[in-house]
Amino acid sequence: MNSIKRLSPAAARGTSALLRQAGRPQQTSTTAQRLGAWEPVRHKSGPYGYTQAKSLVYSKYGEPKDVLKLHTHSISPSFPQSTVLLRTLASSINPADVNTIQGTYGVKPTFSPLIGTTEPSVIPGNEAVFEVVNVSSPDLKVSRGDWVIPAKTGFGTWRTHALALEGDVLRVNKQGLNPTQAATAFVNPCSAYRMLRDFAEPALREGDWFIQNGANSGVGRAAIQLGRLWGYRSINVVRARDSPEKTQELKDELAALGATHVVTEDEFLSREFKDMVAQWTRGSREGIKLGMNCVGGKSAQTIAKTLGPGGAVVTYGGMSRQPVALPTGLLIFKNIRFLGFWLSRWADRDVAAKERTVNEILDLIREGKFKDVPTVEVPWSWETEEGVLRDAVQGTLEGFRAGKGVFVFGET
Repeated sequence: MNSIKRLSPAAARGTSALLRQAGRPQQTSTTAQRLGAWEPVRHKSGPYGYTQAKSLVYSKYGEPKDVLKLHTHSISPSFPQSTVLLRTLASSINPADVNTIQGTYGVKPTFSPLIGTTEPSVIPGNEAVFEVVNVSSPDLKVSRGDWVIPAKTGFGTWRTHALALEGDVLRVNKQGLNPTQAATAFVNPCSAYRMLRDFAEPALREGDWFIQNGANSGVGRAAIQLGRLWGYRSINVVRARDSPEKTQELKDELAALGATHVVTEDEFLSREFKDMVAQWTRGSREGIKLGMNCVGGKSAQTIAKTLGPGGAVVTYGGMSRQPVALPTGLLIFKNIRFLGFWLSRWADRDVAAKERTVNEILDLIREGKFKDVPTVEVPWSWETEEGVLRDAVQGTLEGFRAGKGVFVFGET
């Protein structure tokens, strides 16, 4: 490839923190197959060295099926100093991404016309792994062929390529990993990691108990596995499936990951549950020290009631869309603490801690000690139609899911 030309001052003025909204394809990369050989493929290029990129965008809030569009744009072969050109290998679809498109999430993105959309738009997506296909200087901390992840939230990952400032990405060791593993390691696993480590007072020790609802979710599965590795014992609440056989199959699946006990919501909310907990935790002087809540409503209250004195309920989601009520007696007599956790705030405030946590999780994956979350891979090549991508996003919040949706990029 020819050396990179510097932009003129006038051309460079368009680049800023919003630079990550742009992107472009380049020459060699890999096809995102979970298993098998990685082979270089050719990518779309236009005349005069320009490369073609595609991005999912939206210019107003609403349901993904109504507002998401697939936008094609060209990227100049010249790009500014301290930037890296990235090709997306895999990008996950998280419920928070859908909530952001709907306009119901806790933070609102900035709409911009930077990639040439007719209206100011946003590229959604926060979790992905990219391959570096070119750099503006050999002196940067990343090189061609490296894998990187976004350093902060709001990067915009549902696109084939991206142009980013060097400081906007973190290098990860790609050895022993496939793209889907790397692309799903820093939302759900990091959330579970930080809640288990940071909120119990005193910190959880080997043999201690925690309880969680939404145990079949990505965060729940990660918490079960990390708890097993660290010697914690867990009570895990799930929604019953369509038949007793399917419910038992789910319970067995979570037990194989390391869950100590798995109960359905009906069992959890029954009068007998208190006696079940007393029997399970007998001999534990402090009782259950930590509760992790992603449901809200009655489920969150029941979690609080199971905790021992000084326990903490950490809320990181609200699937039921019902408020978390704070029982007065638990606050006064048992000093139960109610806290919230937002991964985006933690990650953006402490990028170095995010990098350490992600690398530890990836090491566990390489060693076979941490199992991938079940995924539903959505192939994205240059010919993939807008409707296929849009439907994959729309289905994220609908009913029981076979796994977490992940865009897996082929020849782009």
